[in-house]
Amino acid sequence: MKSIKRSISCPSSTQIPVVIYIKVAIVLGECTFLKLKNIAASFFRFLQKKASDDAIDSVQRKSCSSGAEDLVFDLESWTSDHFEALNQARSRNSSHGKQEMGSYDCGSLHPGNVAFHFSNPGIQSTTVFISGGGSWFSSNHDHNIHKAANAKAVAPNLTACHQSFGAVNFPVYCCPPGFETPVPFVDFKFPDQQSPVRVRRPAHLLDDNYVAKYSKALSIMKSLPYDDPRSFARQADLRCLYCTAAYDQQNTNVPLNIHRTWFFYPWHRMMVYFHERILASLIGDDTFALPFWAWDIPEGMVMPDMYVTMNSSLFHARRDFSHFPPQMVDLNYYGEKNLSPQEQLDTNLAFMYNRMVSGARKMELFMGCPYKTGEYCDSPGTLELSPHNTMHMWIGSDSRPGREDMGRFYSAARDPIFYAHHSNIDRLWESWREINKNQLDIRDPDWLNSFFFFYDENQKLVKIKVRDVLDTTKLGYSYEKVGHAWMDNRPRPSIPPKLARQILYMTGNESQMQLLSKHILSHDFGPLARILDAPLTVKVNRSKNHWSQREKEEEEVIVVHDIEVKAVSYVKFDVYINVVDHTVIKPRFREFAGTFVHIPTDHIGKKVRSKTYLKLGISEQLKDLEADRDENIWITLLPKTVSCSNVTIGGIRIEYNFN
Repeated sequence: MKSIKRSISCPSSTQIPVVIYIKVAIVLGECTFLKLKNIAASFFRFLQKKASDDAIDSVQRKSCSSGAEDLVFDLESWTSDHFEALNQARSRNSSHGKQEMGSYDCGSLHPGNVAFHFSNPGIQSTTVFISGGGSWFSSNHDHNIHKAANAKAVAPNLTACHQSFGAVNFPVYCCPPGFETPVPFVDFKFPDQQSPVRVRRPAHLLDDNYVAKYSKALSIMKSLPYDDPRSFARQADLRCLYCTAAYDQQNTNVPLNIHRTWFFYPWHRMMVYFHERILASLIGDDTFALPFWAWDIPEGMVMPDMYVTMNSSLFHARRDFSHFPPQMVDLNYYGEKNLSPQEQLDTNLAFMYNRMVSGARKMELFMGCPYKTGEYCDSPGTLELSPHNTMHMWIGSDSRPGREDMGRFYSAARDPIFYAHHSNIDRLWESWREINKNQLDIRDPDWLNSFFFFYDENQKLVKIKVRDVLDTTKLGYSYEKVGHAWMDNRPRPSIPPKLARQILYMTGNESQMQLLSKHILSHDFGPLARILDAPLTVKVNRSKNHWSQREKEEEEVIVVHDIEVKAVSYVKFDVYINVVDHTVIKPRFREFAGTFVHIPTDHIGKKVRSKTYLKLGISEQLKDLEADRDENIWITLLPKTVSCSNVTIGGIRIEYNFN
């Protein structure tokens, strides 16, 4: 191993010599030698500038690829503040002494990365990874160091579980036994890549042998005592913990909630992954895989037979029996509509196209808003709003408050069909990534390094990061291909766009006078907001610079902002563009821009009060409506539930999204 040494003397207020041993593991790939040098130099500059009581005594370099050149540290000017958090962690520790360095396995690094593995007096040994782009994170098991290395990465505080709310003024308690005592955990490891791949199949195609096997595994899981983390009841309460803010974020008092944010998809993938492995272990079958309910394709648009057979462990009494087969699912559910099967099918497919394609052309539109430590956001992505939320309500019992169990987040996982529902959500996440060729994947290190905890099939508590669940092949499972029928169902306008434009122009003056008399011509409704107790139409100006010189990568976005729901009930309203007659318009037409769906919960409690934002991508829609070069558009909010009378809207605006 080649090595170099450089001594750096740093002023110390305590005059206590401190030794830091650093091993630098370098993988030479796409990252250039110069970039590696600059990254390393920035790190040493940090030590020189920030660690006032430390001195670097020796430096060793280990090459992970043969023939790599020596790296010369010339201490160029520091340009990054990424290591500030590391310094804060170091300054909290006062003990000093010399620690020996362990070895580091270069095989886990990716090309273009640098890893500084170091030990510091008073700080547990850790490894800091720096990607070629300059982002960084830590592999330390210590929670305090993890906070330092991931200043904005989200994680739960497991030892501070508390009562939460399943809905406003509806307290629930789902904390696990003995949570006050820290439990040892292990880092997640991918399953043996030589193991057989678990193939998740559509529920409507499964035979009696599979159903019997699944029913047996679920019966065993339901028989386990509550103090066993593998039990069905504990699995259900696991979702209650994370979906009702029973935990706070680590090192803050901000409630942690995985819904309505960019953690919705990865967290549920983790939950379904461990649930599946536990079931498999209970029957000793390494090939067992959960089914997915393919409610987005015509063949799967009825509740699967396995879930409606009474006296089966898969049956659940708290469902809406009127929605049992042969009733077709309503992906845009807000009440019974009595559509014909063909009308319902056409609506479902057009709706899915909006959710998966035209309305989801940018990361945040599909994934939800960025959510980081100490912060709060409430702007869910397309698929989470619906059909995820709407299907929860469609399945839930019409005789239970809030349509429990599936109709409320705290109780939803008590129904076995929850896992088939979320397996399909997980499949559709992969479909969206494939449609966009993974170009919209999130690369923010705060998202990638956020982590959660789950018990595995061996009753071990596992810490698993978001970055660990982005490759289903490594996770050892796949989905049977069923196609995307909705890809070929791009909606059409309800009337010819030219005719609609003429009607809107002719009625514009009259409509404008009516709007002026109601003081709602402005797209900003002021501090008092606007109650959504009736259809609301607003004329919104578009930026001329954007509609006259649009860029290919840009997405035009409707933002309905400062939405506040003041009711303990299901809320839904739809959004349309350039509607001539809102009394006859339907979601299967091109004027439909999207929907807002609110399942009652109080996931933010009393610690944080924030309002919701609804973001809808409309660039493709405007082209189809021949309105992409208009100076303004008419946006209609159409209430679909009577509870919308308890909803206020702060305003509506247009934004332009490049990311």
